[in-house]
Amino acid sequence: MKQKVSTKSLLAVVLLAAVSTLSIAPAAEMPASLLSSCPKTTCGAGVSPAHAAGTAAPQKRGVDAEQVLSVDYKGLVSRADLTYTKPVDRSEEGLPVGNGRMGSLVWTTPDAVKFQLNRVDVFAAGCNTRAFPRAGSDYAGGCGMVDIRLENSGDALFAAPSFRQHLSVYDGVMTARGNGVTARVMAWQQGDVMAVEIDDQREQPSAIHVDLRMLRYATQWMDARNWELTSQHAAVVRSGPHSATSRLDIRRGRILLTQEFREGTFYNASAVAIDLLGRTSKADYYNEMTVRLSAVPGKGKFTILMATAASDDPKEDVAAKALKELDAAQDKGLEGVLADNQAWWSRFWSKAFVRLHSDDGQADFVEQNYTYFLYIMASASRGAYMPHFNGMVWLTNGDMRAWGSQYWWHNQGCYYNGLAPANRPELLEPVFATYSRHYDSYARAARQQWGSQGIWIPETTWFDGLENLPDDIAAEMQDLYLMRKPWAQRSEKFTQFAQNKQTLNSRWNWGDHFGHWVQGGYVFTDKGKGPFGHVSHIFSCTAKIAYLYWLRYEYSLDVPWLRTIGYPIIKGTVEFYRNFPNVAKGSDGKYHISHVNNQESHWNSRDTVEEISAMRTLTPIAIRAAEILGVDAELRPVWKEFYENMAPLPNGPEPAAYYDLITLESEDLQSLKRLRDASLRQSVNADTRLHVLSREAVAAANLGLADQVKYMIPGQLKTTNEACDSWGVGESGLGVLRNRLGMREGPGCLECQRLGNAAHALHAALLQTAPPAPGKDSVIRVFAAWPRSWDAQFTLAARGAFLVSSSIQKGRIEFVEIQSQSGGECRLYNPWPGGTMSLYRNGAKAEDISGAFAKFTTHKGERIVLVPKGATPAKRDSAGK
Repeated sequence: MKQKVSTKSLLAVVLLAAVSTLSIAPAAEMPASLLSSCPKTTCGAGVSPAHAAGTAAPQKRGVDAEQVLSVDYKGLVSRADLTYTKPVDRSEEGLPVGNGRMGSLVWTTPDAVKFQLNRVDVFAAGCNTRAFPRAGSDYAGGCGMVDIRLENSGDALFAAPSFRQHLSVYDGVMTARGNGVTARVMAWQQGDVMAVEIDDQREQPSAIHVDLRMLRYATQWMDARNWELTSQHAAVVRSGPHSATSRLDIRRGRILLTQEFREGTFYNASAVAIDLLGRTSKADYYNEMTVRLSAVPGKGKFTILMATAASDDPKEDVAAKALKELDAAQDKGLEGVLADNQAWWSRFWSKAFVRLHSDDGQADFVEQNYTYFLYIMASASRGAYMPHFNGMVWLTNGDMRAWGSQYWWHNQGCYYNGLAPANRPELLEPVFATYSRHYDSYARAARQQWGSQGIWIPETTWFDGLENLPDDIAAEMQDLYLMRKPWAQRSEKFTQFAQNKQTLNSRWNWGDHFGHWVQGGYVFTDKGKGPFGHVSHIFSCTAKIAYLYWLRYEYSLDVPWLRTIGYPIIKGTVEFYRNFPNVAKGSDGKYHISHVNNQESHWNSRDTVEEISAMRTLTPIAIRAAEILGVDAELRPVWKEFYENMAPLPNGPEPAAYYDLITLESEDLQSLKRLRDASLRQSVNADTRLHVLSREAVAAANLGLADQVKYMIPGQLKTTNEACDSWGVGESGLGVLRNRLGMREGPGCLECQRLGNAAHALHAALLQTAPPAPGKDSVIRVFAAWPRSWDAQFTLAARGAFLVSSSIQKGRIEFVEIQSQSGGECRLYNPWPGGTMSLYRNGAKAEDISGAFAKFTTHKGERIVLVPKGATPAKRDSAGK
């Protein structure tokens, strides 16, 4: 994973080019004083015809009171479809189908359609495990393998030239067509069931078998007698104190596979239940790892339903839970499932959109990948937990994952950092659910491990947080990790306690990844840097996660959510830094932070850009949040003093890619200028390729660098980074797979991090709502870093609970439409510098506005359109016509 592959590319400082590449004015021409002198108008009441969030008195309708853009969502989204004309060479290139909680890639062999059903809430181990000390040996997610086998005495069923496999991104339906047989696959959005329609039109139909297989081979078989008579066929695989028990079962003609993971008090379980509709079938045990459901031969269609369930309650019958899902889907029927899905996906796609075009096809390519990324996230990120970056719900080789089953925020963040403008907050909810659920664990870790207050969310952490340490171990850990006690003087008790711990976990990351077994114990050495490892002393990921909580509020203005969910995380982050023992005032009167990492690249450092950026971002945000909520009045001046006396922000590109420290609205124009000058020593062109994990395109977009964005975003999407060979099984030059996923970091590590980073940069290039500094009011900019040779139309979310639509054709911005979902003041940078804007409210012209900024009040549900003076907000389709 990233501990073996540098996150810095050769373009580490290529972030900026002259802002003069834009047709809008540079940041230097936007003094903050203008914000207070913008014309302020009285908002007319009314209800937006679309996306209305409330009601108000009707207003007289004027010219074109409907939305300006008319969008053919199906036509637009279908541009991202995938079609295969020959079968995949490897399972990892299957097509993804999921409902946000469960999913599978779907691939074919000559006589079968194949699945591995996975879930986001299935975990084999938690924070107290001592069973997986070898790095990456822990696992999660997999529920069972399913093969739909078609008996055939002639040629291969799924083979060229008749073969066609197609993924319809608009409605989440995968279709595989072979010689006389077609399979249609969908994941039910209202329940945890995948439905497969088989249409057998062969002249001589044969039996079709559905094989449900275990994920792991047995080391111990129980109750293997009388297969025809017993319903309890189970295999146990053990790893030290951990056991994974897989059971095959048949209930009322349905086949089942359950898993139970146990270690001490830890328990987690999963189940898969399968049944057939519309065809007579028979269930039987096929072999020691497989239970089979066979459909009698016959022409025509029938349906296979595959349900999954998970539980962390040992008293719950997880198989019954899966069967209940199956019952619900059977009551609905295939056509009912399809109708539910079509309605759900239609609503999902209508929430926002991006349409791009350029003569060379590069903008179209970016759009297709962006749409596909949203499909992947909708299919994998709507559950009780985040999908792991490595594998998500697309595992095909069992449930072993390179880099293990912990969450790695630097990687997870690629999916989520730039997602808020997509106006699909449900895709971000798993982040908040995952971390807020275990707030107490992160608060305890801050106290025990670091002697601080607030919370500490490690860079790498288990799904259930961090273990509760014995008091004496915690006390010694503090002294060692804070550099108060020499590493060489650590006690034998501490050393023994650390054995059999997962060295990829931040807490134990000073240990080398690969050790050896000695008399039943796993022995590893340190990395030669005392208590420091790649991810041991990183605190900034806590701030990056907390910043997403703040964005969640800013994009929704949901005060109750901020009070109960967002603010505790934000406050906890700042309190950790303020009380961290190695944060102290120096002789210069500034607060400095010592003995910390700068991500993975620098260990045991002082005033790193990552940590200073985090402190300088979250502290003013905490002050602002406390003011909004009217709480912690006694803490606000303390935080203010802390913020005003922090060490200065170090030079470097990182702040431009995260937070709100350096943007086009930045008050620190000197920092902006330094970064501009640095970029002039580098070149960016059509051959530019960015690392999968690179945030350079994001930084370029945040700083208005359209000429760099033009090449960086496509360059990141096309990256051909070689597979990571740290596991000894990577495949050199594998690059981007046919399904737009990647596998550069080892087996079981399917991912699309580059798609998330590219989407982040795309959002920032199309629409920015950035404040001049963290915690301050944001200003809307459309096409802030947009290549003028690319046409674009979009509807995206903006801070302040606004939906913003705009269009640029042949370098000319045509209009800006703002739909206010909560009311309040809107600040907009004039898209037509030096010109006058005409402002329409709910279709009626209200006024003309001149100047660099417009600042106007809005009412909840109101629709505002701005056009150059003399133009009218004429209706047009999403292709700009």
